[in-house]
Amino acid sequence: MKLILLGLTVTLLLVRVTQAMYCWGKLGRCRTTCEQIEVFHILCTDEAKCCVNPKHVPVKT
Repeated sequence: MKLILLGLTVTLLLVRVTQAMYCWGKLGRCRTTCEQIEVFHILCTDEAKCCVNPKHVPVKT
């Protein structure tokens, strides 16, 4: 029984930690560093960068 509770606790903690914070209308993700194919566009609420695929960033005219 203790093993089941330990497994459940670890699983719930992993799910909680690995949830991604979305930004820019769910087109970007909040990260501390962007991947190579992404660009930094705005800041997220927790001071992380909103990393967005360049094709979703509006072009200034």
